[in-house]
Amino acid sequence: MGLFSFLKEAGKGLVGYKKQPATPTPEERAKANQELAELLRKEIEAHGFEVKDLVIDVDEDKVSITGEVASQDIKEKVVLLAGNVRGIAVVEECIEVVEPSPEAQFYTVQKGDSLSKIAKQFYGDAMKYPVIFEANKPMLKDPNLIYPGQVLRIPALEEDAQ
Repeated sequence: MGLFSFLKEAGKGLVGYKKQPATPTPEERAKANQELAELLRKEIEAHGFEVKDLVIDVDEDKVSITGEVASQDIKEKVVLLAGNVRGIAVVEECIEVVEPSPEAQFYTVQKGDSLSKIAKQFYGDAMKYPVIFEANKPMLKDPNLIYPGQVLRIPALEEDAQ
């Protein structure tokens, strides 16, 4: 199980999600949480991530996800997909991995960052930026389109993993 923090005000806005009123009633809060959970489920499915027995629970700015996935990278991408949604501050996951592998590092994009700058920081070689880009697909569609507050997966290089 893992607990991951995200910048609540950074991230993608989900189409169809309506922001809660300033002082929602318990019923309005429960309905908004349920709607967000369903939108997250649809987003996970739209990206092609298969999560067996997927359960998503939303409590205001915290998302809890349980289920089973085939690989560590899918698990990490599901966590990042949920956490990189505007309004989410915490993702708690209890996702089982069928074929475990080493965990990637997570990195929060800072103002002025680029994938090549991040690659230089983690790998010592700016030209390794495609490794980071590929590790964050399909959430990243263009290596030049990252934003401050976004959290990215930084996997170990193949030669480092041996």
